[in-house]
Amino acid sequence: MSIPFPTANDLLQASPYQLPKRCLIFAEIGINHNGDLAITKALIDMAKAAGCDAVKFQKRTLDVVYTPEVLDTPRQSPWGTTTREQKEGLEFGKKEYDQIDAFCREKGIAWFASAWDIPSQEFLRQYDLPYNKIASAMATNLAFVECVASEKKPTFLSVGMCTYADVDKAVEILKKNDCPFVLMHTVSTYPSPEEDLNLRVMHELRQRYGVPVGYSGHESSVSPSVMAAVLGAVAIERHITLDRAMYGSDQAASLEKVGLESMVNQIRKIPAVLGDGVKKITPGEVSVASKLRYWPTSA
Repeated sequence: MSIPFPTANDLLQASPYQLPKRCLIFAEIGINHNGDLAITKALIDMAKAAGCDAVKFQKRTLDVVYTPEVLDTPRQSPWGTTTREQKEGLEFGKKEYDQIDAFCREKGIAWFASAWDIPSQEFLRQYDLPYNKIASAMATNLAFVECVASEKKPTFLSVGMCTYADVDKAVEILKKNDCPFVLMHTVSTYPSPEEDLNLRVMHELRQRYGVPVGYSGHESSVSPSVMAAVLGAVAIERHITLDRAMYGSDQAASLEKVGLESMVNQIRKIPAVLGDGVKKITPGEVSVASKLRYWPTSA
């Protein structure tokens, strides 16, 4: 299942009120499933019911992403006493992704994932996913960016922790490969303080690179994502959770059911509320004016 990817027609001009026809909304499950397919399916159901367009996961090859020294460090978790046991407990393989793929198809919602290494990107290809995602942490891994870009699949590139020089290099690779992409403004802290979000950077990214821009939020509140949509984000990505108190590093930066539903509902209202910018008198106003304006008026 796929949804329309932003095209050149979605490029925004200087005015923040020229919005895309539809803001795409992705629910980032990431590793908030805690290795449990029942939790995963509950999160997919939550995203679908709220009106999200897709859910997203993360895929890692542990021995590529982490050194033996890191994996051997002591770490208490529900899965054991080392970092390796914790990471293994959070990592899904083919058996689990086969079930995720089937469940999302059954529910009628798209899914995709951000890979954290080239073998993981190659693993994901078997599912013929509608999109690719390059996480902020991977944006400076140019060999990885080249691997993703070579697929020429619609791609979301997050640019947290990146300088403009970093973004320049990744964008150059994507454009060289004729890979359609959206730049996702984000601040890579979990959760992000609202005063750090700097949503005006979205406009600067549009101006500098001439491509659609979205927003990936890690704040614990709803309103900044809605503001980003008002400022012209073509896509909004937010982490979701069943309960912020659950085990996991991303849970506190995630939205629970009520917050997700509120965010989606508010974003979906934006095009209708902003309107077309043409000043007009509504039929309702004509009726009110006839009651309130007691003096003669010219035609």
